[in-house]
Amino acid sequence: MTLAADSLADRAAQALQRDILAGALAPGARLPVHDLAARYAIGVTPLREALSGLSALGLVVGGRRGFRVADVSREDLADITLARQAVEAAALRRSLAQGDAEWEAGIVAALHVLRRLAGTVETPAGASAEFDAAHKRFHAALIAACRSPRLLRLQSALYDEAYRYRRVMMTRFEGWADFLRGHEALAKPILARDAPAALAALMAHLASTLRYVYPDEQRR
Repeated sequence: MTLAADSLADRAAQALQRDILAGALAPGARLPVHDLAARYAIGVTPLREALSGLSALGLVVGGRRGFRVADVSREDLADITLARQAVEAAALRRSLAQGDAEWEAGIVAALHVLRRLAGTVETPAGASAEFDAAHKRFHAALIAACRSPRLLRLQSALYDEAYRYRRVMMTRFEGWADFLRGHEALAKPILARDAPAALAALMAHLASTLRYVYPDEQRR
């Protein structure tokens, strides 16, 4: 059975995104369409569609000389952080106002999974794909009661854009204590429905990636 063009483009986008986020396609690397077609066994046309779609996500840059993986920089991470703070603050305010006991239970459960998976490897630098997915689910759980599909989609997309930086951040932790403490401190005021403290904790938590990834520039 032949896959539809849309399915092939989606498959190409998923494969490219996976390799970019995992670092298999390095920041700044050129993305020749014909080379990618051989790599993924997918036609040139759906690959061009996939690259255009990833350009909209900020993972790929296109120009007269073709496509390349977007570079990483402190300025880029600062912009992602600014956007995440705006989106997640709006979603958290709505969740605090509308969330019920089920929403609270979802946060507690997501935090429990983080703790459990953290015990399976010695340091955050060795975190598995399963842990990465659980980490994303925790952050999604915090705003799950916002009742805005668009805010949730934006949060998910921006979270993914920060993935390459987050992998660097995880290498900065010597053990799990500080990582888990930070997430527990984020969940606590949210579960207490203390809106000012919850929003302040969220802003600080999202900004911490900059501090971990670019520590030298924080001291300037």
